[in-house]
Amino acid sequence: MNDLHLAKRALTTEPIRKGFGRGLVEAGKLHENVVAACADLTESTNMHFFAEAFPERFIEIGVAEQNLVTVGSGLAAMGKIPFVSSYATFSPGRNWEQIRTTIALNNQPVKIIGSHAGLYTGADGATHQMLEDLSIMRAMPNMVVLAPGDSIEAAKATLAMAKDGRPTYMRVTREATPVMSTEQTPFQIGRAYVYRKGTDVSLITTGTMTYQAMVAAASLHKDGVNVEVVHVPTIKPIDHQVILDSAERTRHVVTVEEGQINGGLGGAVAELLGENLPTPMIRIGMNDRFGESGRPDELLKHFGLTAAHIAMTAHRLLMDHTGHKH
Repeated sequence: MNDLHLAKRALTTEPIRKGFGRGLVEAGKLHENVVAACADLTESTNMHFFAEAFPERFIEIGVAEQNLVTVGSGLAAMGKIPFVSSYATFSPGRNWEQIRTTIALNNQPVKIIGSHAGLYTGADGATHQMLEDLSIMRAMPNMVVLAPGDSIEAAKATLAMAKDGRPTYMRVTREATPVMSTEQTPFQIGRAYVYRKGTDVSLITTGTMTYQAMVAAASLHKDGVNVEVVHVPTIKPIDHQVILDSAERTRHVVTVEEGQINGGLGGAVAELLGENLPTPMIRIGMNDRFGESGRPDELLKHFGLTAAHIAMTAHRLLMDHTGHKH
């Protein structure tokens, strides 16, 4: 855990989208071919930082998300490194077909940023709480899919995307979430990281839920349960080796995500284990349900995505498959 340089305590919070905004400016400084386009949500997606720093490399598309990604594909075909941003419910929600046909099919290295994803969109309610994005983008050929755990990792992911020649989708949140990593914490596209080592059960998690899993692991430790936490910021291509090694160590797996378990991280891990290492497993996430309006903390509790619920689920899995009460 120490060699990952994690924050000793998550004392600060910040929206993950802000890390993207900072990272995009840094990417613009490093790569003159980095350009950006937005669909009338420049400040909301934090792309305004780039627009202010490089106005000649920024395009305001307007409320036209389908046009947004097709313009991005054209820019990529001309040798640019385009980042395109909107709310995730609109992109990839509204323009999935254009992403498929103009970006993925042509394997153009457009970077699609889906902001305001998940339950941290809060009071905007079910229409704007995009919970299916990881599933629908993971199913798309050629597409890399990222869900950073905090704002610092989002900045690193943005810099990494600028150097990666593949089409990529990254989800970011609206409201502030705990910052658990540091500038020294490693990040690489395609890698998963063991944030806490254990032997009894693996909590395999992504995005905002990694913090909740870490809190759950600390609680379970007090109950005598030795928990391993695996942070998976890259949903696709998923890190087979780290996940399989963890499952082999603990023989019990709980996946946790702030999105639909059907096709998301839970689906990806279930497929991997089913084909290589059948393992007792429970998936925590949105179970075939839409979101609701409310504060993020209320929604996490309502849908069973808190550290307390994760800990209870791990207890239940161990009880069901070992017969021992932890």
